[in-house]
Amino acid sequence: MYMWIEIVAIVLLIGLDQLVKYFTVLNLQGNSPYVIIEGVFQLTYVENRGAAFGMLQNQRAFFLIFTLIVIGLILAYYIKVPKTKRYNPLRITVIVFFAGAIGNWIDRFRLSYVVDTFHFSLIDFPVFNVADSYVVVSTFVFAYLMLFYYKEQEFDFIKSRLKKE
Repeated sequence: MYMWIEIVAIVLLIGLDQLVKYFTVLNLQGNSPYVIIEGVFQLTYVENRGAAFGMLQNQRAFFLIFTLIVIGLILAYYIKVPKTKRYNPLRITVIVFFAGAIGNWIDRFRLSYVVDTFHFSLIDFPVFNVADSYVVVSTFVFAYLMLFYYKEQEFDFIKSRLKKE
């Protein structure tokens, strides 16, 4: 039962990301940005063929393969996490990261680029999308959980399960 909730959550998160990207293409491609707050925040259409901040432009094959490897490693780690209430924050964080990675992978596979939408023009922050938000926020939450929420010995399950395999 628990696994179905996780799968539905991943599908819904990916669905939201893809829906926002669909509406971005439908309404903003070839048009001027839609200003939400003048000089602060706008919705725009950007084809991102690289990584964050424009790094590694036009490296589609690298991103497709690298993302699949990362997803595989995340899945291998996730399977080992106990299904107890104590580890729910970690499980949720990994689910959100997973959805973000898959959301951008889908774009790269289908389109050869990632559709970005959100632009904070006040600080000229790079344009990003929902999947990027999932990855960044879950990475920060993961770091917080590792540094402040869990104790080192709470991850002995990884070592013990590795020995069994």
